[in-house]
Amino acid sequence: MSDLTPVDGELAQQLSDVVKQLTLLNEKVALIEEQLTLIPDLDRYGKLQRLLAAGDFRAADQETSNVILESAVRTRDTFTPEDMKQFPCNILQVIDRLWRTYSHDRFGFSIQLDLYQKADGNVDTLRAQNAQALQKLGDTNGWRIDGQWQGDNYENWDFTLSAPHGCFPAIWWKSPYGLKMANFCFLRIIECNLSKN
Repeated sequence: MSDLTPVDGELAQQLSDVVKQLTLLNEKVALIEEQLTLIPDLDRYGKLQRLLAAGDFRAADQETSNVILESAVRTRDTFTPEDMKQFPCNILQVIDRLWRTYSHDRFGFSIQLDLYQKADGNVDTLRAQNAQALQKLGDTNGWRIDGQWQGDNYENWDFTLSAPHGCFPAIWWKSPYGLKMANFCFLRIIECNLSKN
């Protein structure tokens, strides 16, 4: 004779419900573990966050470039437009969120993209390597004054919240690859769904 007693219908239903709940919980845990592997090393952004929180936009600008180059294991001279095509979206998203948060939505990649699009820039102008929209962006956000790019005058920029809307991050955009890198960077920002809204 067996020690097992038959399970009545109500108890069987309760057991079935518990098994379903455990299965759903297990699936949620697996999703959370998967998401955690996609989050970049948040410790890496501590210095950038501290600089932005202190309003030290000059140092934060440089640190933004450091984060990007260190993440790609490249130097400014070896980071190519092809590297930008493959650059992890989550890193760009964290950088953008930090800039937007500490500048009260004045600075960040998504702010720059919004200004670029308002200057009639889009995926087609980027793919065509059309410089007009980028020049209009530069005229709007202070990168150009009287038709001249201001990269060589960087030391004299305004590094406060009074700086032109969308001005920072700025150093990142100065690349040996010039317009091609800027276009690839904006394409990547679009692909990564960074938007002002």
